[in-house]
Amino acid sequence: MSPFADRLMDRVRAHGPLCVGIDPHPALLPALFGAGPEAAAKWGVALVERCAGRAAVVKPQAGLFERWGSRGLAALEQVCEAAHQAELMVILDAKRGDIGSTAEGYAEGYLGEASSCPCDAITVNPYMGIDTIEPFVSVAERQGKGVVVLARTSNPGSKDFQAKLVDGEPLYLHVARALQPLIARLRGEGGWSGLMLVAGATGPEDARRLREAAGDALFLVPGYGAQGAGAQDAVAGFVRRGAIREGGVVNASRSVASPAGSLEASSVAEWNGAIDRALATAQTELLEAVRG
Repeated sequence: MSPFADRLMDRVRAHGPLCVGIDPHPALLPALFGAGPEAAAKWGVALVERCAGRAAVVKPQAGLFERWGSRGLAALEQVCEAAHQAELMVILDAKRGDIGSTAEGYAEGYLGEASSCPCDAITVNPYMGIDTIEPFVSVAERQGKGVVVLARTSNPGSKDFQAKLVDGEPLYLHVARALQPLIARLRGEGGWSGLMLVAGATGPEDARRLREAAGDALFLVPGYGAQGAGAQDAVAGFVRRGAIREGGVVNASRSVASPAGSLEASSVAEWNGAIDRALATAQTELLEAVRG
């Protein structure tokens, strides 16, 4: 399999940098699909079908499926399988982070060849140390997958630790620099690395500083849309390559997956229309931003 970064950037260049978050909050599941984990599966698969050919990647939120136990995990597996059938890449938003042997289990469980819930990348938390990320990178190297490390997230609480000054610089910059050997190991033939960093759109200046420290690491950018950041802020950490700026993918969850009118839709056609309009808006805004 070709390197994750190369496959992801091929899709970004074809469809733009939009990543669609699949977050089945029970209150945001349209009545049209029912309730519970079965509804989450139906809704998630239907959302995947709308995203096909319009987005580069989808990002299911593991915790919102896991709340239903084994039935929720079965729903997550259905959504991930549907995404691959639709030729969409899958970043699993799981934020795993644990000691080596446990991390190996997580890595094989989601990135390994025998995974029952196959994903192209998984988000991980670096704050237990680089050794806890190594098992994910090892499996990713072997399988042509990606690893997405939290650096500067989009939530207000990111300032509590990530922005704290250590030796005169915010902690997220120290994280990025410490990851350089792993970034090099997952670098694709096109120059970008599949060791991605989370760089929240709610901190565009931080994203620019993070880019200087991160070099060739692709960014996963949350915070665009419902969290208040605009398209220009979302691509602040991208770099110009020819006529466009590139450097990662921008996630939109509620603004695309639960737009106005979708919860109250009385038919599949009405729901499809609401999702399609939201997808078109996000895709247009982000393409204008990277071309500007």
